[in-house]
Amino acid sequence: MSATVSFTAPTPHGPQRVTVAYARVGTGEPLLLLHGIGHHRQAWDPVVDILATERDVIAVDLPGCGRSPALPDGLPYDLTTMNAVLGAFCAELGLDRPHAAGNSLGGLLALELGRENLVRSVTALSPAGFWTPAERRYAFGVLMGMRATAQRLPLPLVERLSRSAAGRTALTSTIYARPGRRSPEAVVAETLALAGAEGFFETLRSGRSVQFTDDVPGMPVTVAWGSRDRLLLPRQGIRAKHAVPRARLVRLPGCGHVPMNDDPALVARVVLDGSRAQEASALRTSLSTVAL
Repeated sequence: MSATVSFTAPTPHGPQRVTVAYARVGTGEPLLLLHGIGHHRQAWDPVVDILATERDVIAVDLPGCGRSPALPDGLPYDLTTMNAVLGAFCAELGLDRPHAAGNSLGGLLALELGRENLVRSVTALSPAGFWTPAERRYAFGVLMGMRATAQRLPLPLVERLSRSAAGRTALTSTIYARPGRRSPEAVVAETLALAGAEGFFETLRSGRSVQFTDDVPGMPVTVAWGSRDRLLLPRQGIRAKHAVPRARLVRLPGCGHVPMNDDPALVARVVLDGSRAQEASALRTSLSTVAL
């Protein structure tokens, strides 16, 4: 089910009215899916049906991306604001500490939600925030180049390129290790999403000083990295493990920066295993309490 919801978020700049588009499917414990900068919720489409067999899946268009309008004027696209917005979104939908899985920017946001104890488990796929200054400048430069290309290409050319594996490679090989697997329709849609993302530059601007260095205690955390990630290099996963020492660090062989399309079965298993870890932990706590 695709829907839009408007709600008041208690941001650091005072209460603000925000509108968020999302899609929801499945049954079970709630699972919030967060995409990367300039992308949209359809990035998760390759894995949603698998996840929905065990989870109530809520895939979100972040503010200023996809079908979600930009944040109100003057509201920054920083982590504090996004935490407030996503927390208010979950409250509006009646989601009591959902599991969270995110990719790239979405992975960083999922970790932030975990740090604030707003979710019950975190799975972060190639999360932002574990870069060196040089690696951040490189990633931001690549992203700005991708954005400029997406805005410059006329739609008929994008559609023509998307019809061949070579064309899809030219358009999306920076984020996919196996771009030929992406459907033509999906490539056109995500190129348009990147070109039209209203919050793109504001998000980059807010990310210049971001470095995730805090632990995420009290819940299962999985950090997974594609072995062929060309945007946020796989060695950043080691830094994530140092920052969150109890996290499970998983390698995704043959996957790029957005791994959901490169290996849907593997990514879905990693996300579900990450959320099952919370269930196992809760069961152990319950059994321990009964034993006492």
